[in-house]
Amino acid sequence: MARPTLRERLAAKRTAEAGEPASTGEGQWYVLHTYSGYENKVKKTIESRIEALDLSDRVFEIVVPTQEEIEIRQGQRHNVQKKVFPGYVLVRMGMDEDTWYQLRNTPGVTGFVSSNNKPVQLTEEEAQGVLKGMTAEAPKVKISFALGDTVRIIDGPFADFRGEIDEINNEKGKIKVLVSFFGRETPVELDFLQAERET
Repeated sequence: MARPTLRERLAAKRTAEAGEPASTGEGQWYVLHTYSGYENKVKKTIESRIEALDLSDRVFEIVVPTQEEIEIRQGQRHNVQKKVFPGYVLVRMGMDEDTWYQLRNTPGVTGFVSSNNKPVQLTEEEAQGVLKGMTAEAPKVKISFALGDTVRIIDGPFADFRGEIDEINNEKGKIKVLVSFFGRETPVELDFLQAERET
């Protein structure tokens, strides 16, 4: 039977049920240092090098650790993948001269995270902690609000009123805005999407 390709193995891993991660078995986890912003490009390049140089029996998995975040731009929610460790890519591989050389010399890679010129391998617990952290939490809402900001309410019964942010509750995705009614400041609780910062 033909050995599954890297893509097939990655797809199988992604479709495997979430829960207790199974021991990965083959290879050890190492960390590659890349130019910031080149993580996904490095991952794609390594994947194509694995195919071209027939390294699939020694390089098993490449991961750019990300977490889903909800960013609010112009009152719209956008799901974005935020890199957990910008400038780093995790690779599960069998380390030898050839794999070290090929991955080390991938465009965009500055080197392996090393100690005394020897690549440092992550423990299984460290690696699984990073991998689990990618899916364990619900997406975080990234907000551009700060206490004291003046916002304009864009939705709900107080639309077009302006006020100052008095409280921010990231867990609930709410802000408390002090709105002036008839000369009195009244706190109004709003969802992040119901207000936009005045520029």
